[in-house]
Amino acid sequence: MGYRMTQEQKGLRDSIRNFLEKEVKPHVPEYDEKGETPLELVKKGFDMGLHLIDVPEEYGGLGLGMRAACIVTEEMARIDFGYSSCFNMLALKCVTLMGNEEQKHRACKLVVPGNMCSFCLTEPGAGSDAAAIRTTAVKDGDNYILNGTKCFVTSGAYANLYVVMAVTDPTKGPMGISAFMVEHGTSGLIIGKDENKLGLRLSNTCELIFDNMVIPKENLLGEEGMGFVTAMQGLDTGRITVAAGAVGIAQRALEESIAYSKQRVCFGKAIGKIQSIQFMIADMAKKIEAARLLIDYAATLVDAGADYTKAAAMAKCFATDTVMEVTTDAIQIFGGYGYCKDYPVEKLFRDAKITQIVEGTNQIQRMVIGRSAIADGGSANCFITD
Repeated sequence: MGYRMTQEQKGLRDSIRNFLEKEVKPHVPEYDEKGETPLELVKKGFDMGLHLIDVPEEYGGLGLGMRAACIVTEEMARIDFGYSSCFNMLALKCVTLMGNEEQKHRACKLVVPGNMCSFCLTEPGAGSDAAAIRTTAVKDGDNYILNGTKCFVTSGAYANLYVVMAVTDPTKGPMGISAFMVEHGTSGLIIGKDENKLGLRLSNTCELIFDNMVIPKENLLGEEGMGFVTAMQGLDTGRITVAAGAVGIAQRALEESIAYSKQRVCFGKAIGKIQSIQFMIADMAKKIEAARLLIDYAATLVDAGADYTKAAAMAKCFATDTVMEVTTDAIQIFGGYGYCKDYPVEKLFRDAKITQIVEGTNQIQRMVIGRSAIADGGSANCFITD
């Protein structure tokens, strides 16, 4: 299996690249410095349908599949990973995976016209141990009363739709967690502080507080106790798009390093002619290509309706470890200038780190991969069979 784009996918990539280079890239340094979401630029992205790539057509999306979504995410992250995060549709994915038809259409009406959505799982005391969440949803007649705090919520201050994981039966552990749709403006929702982050600074990350929020029982996704399953299935697809974003950052770092190596003269010649620099660039290039192929494989499994949990974990773990190595080497190639904000690679380095954390840390990915490999005897399931 080789990495190939259809003509449609290539045309999509080229049009998005043109938009990003002209409309977004010139403004990134300013918004990165301020730590502010560029809402006008995000709106332009919504107008282009950047959030609708793999949303099914019957719900107003483009229905182009996960492979196309990864191509688009890589292009956006190549310019700015924070900007790409504004189009994260993980919450909507959870609804389309687990919701009934009424919920799917209602959720899409909230998001498809051009609005952000937020996935709400992580809490101050429950990160990698997602089953340890303490937010509660207590049944009260035809409603649920939601109380608790979520942290590190992507686009939480601007979302029109939230998917919130809450405990409905504390005696059942992970199987006592349920998932709920929450609409922006619901009474009892308090937007907390916007985190002042190392990277990902064009994307809002905030705390959400649910204070005696009343939500109708119709907002329960699936059945009670299905929230943890909903979250894990959603995160599997989210890991693939995070991996694609990591490759976008790494690709930009490679391009900047090559351009600089052709201009910077040391020992009487461009440093790109020095073998030690060539070896660094070679390692960067080969790992990026390997990561891209792992992502494409995982995305192909999604589009084929096959099991993709292990493949998603592999793609996410490898791609995000790769981007940290690549951006570190990029700074090394730039030398002292690479450590300065006047040059682009220090920002790429800052943005890269979060990819090893979000959608499950890479330690968690290794647990998923290891358990899967032991369960299937380490078989090389590299092919899709009928």
